[in-house]
Amino acid sequence: MSDDAAASRAAAEEESAFSHPAVDPDSTGTYGDHPDQVIDFYAPRAEQIPGVPAPLVVALHGGSWRAPYDRRHLSPFADFLARRGFAVASVEYRRGGVLPAQGGAGPVAGRWPDTFDDIAAALDALPALAREALPQADPRRTVLVGHSAGGHLALWAASRHVLPADAPWHTGGPAPLRGVVALAPIADFEVAEKLDVCGNASLQLLGGEEHFAQRRPYADPALLLPTGIATTLVQGRSDLDVPQAVAEAYADAAAKAGEVVGLTLLEDVGHFPLIDPAADACAVVAEEIAQLAY
Repeated sequence: MSDDAAASRAAAEEESAFSHPAVDPDSTGTYGDHPDQVIDFYAPRAEQIPGVPAPLVVALHGGSWRAPYDRRHLSPFADFLARRGFAVASVEYRRGGVLPAQGGAGPVAGRWPDTFDDIAAALDALPALAREALPQADPRRTVLVGHSAGGHLALWAASRHVLPADAPWHTGGPAPLRGVVALAPIADFEVAEKLDVCGNASLQLLGGEEHFAQRRPYADPALLLPTGIATTLVQGRSDLDVPQAVAEAYADAAAKAGEVVGLTLLEDVGHFPLIDPAADACAVVAEEIAQLAY
């Protein structure tokens, strides 16, 4: 396929994914005082088996950690999962603003350390919030799911127990998760920077060139292995936004650390069909979640 044809297909995939109207949650909880420190809850829409609670999917949206992209664009995906019988908690978090001093023109990717503070705080607060908002959910069957930059955050959140001991987000043991499903994740910052993924987003997330090397051990999933938590990456082979090489680099790093990470590669699939309810790839993602949840 020519470059022009590939770009046209990618644009069509993005248009399809963003064409669905946002779906309002059943309820919203807060885990802090900032307006972005909220979690939307979607109760399972499918009929439940009597006496069998629904698995809980914790969803982290992407968008290069940049402010223009919030959880609303992931709400059709959250609704899709709810209609498949999952309970869903969709997490919002603080993202970057227009700070030229940190990364040039345009919305800067993420905030250090605020973005990481929020993910840690949200996951810590989630069990109590979910018990109240989603009584149908089984917290013992929790799967963490993230797309793109959210895939990075999902992998990172599952690795807090292997963070350096002086990290403020370090935990004494692994999170009680059935697993992680990371969708086209920005999972290896060194490779992502070499490929200029999302306009050097990972460089901006860590505060620029002067902080990148120092902060990488606290933020880069490829350096936070092994986690001991079942992990599956789902990646489109035709992804132009976060190329396949990024997921492969993470899987290779995991293997070197003695951990087997699943890598599902989808032919003729780009970046956005993974969260597009109209795409076949989205059904594959739901099945990967179910494989870990049940």
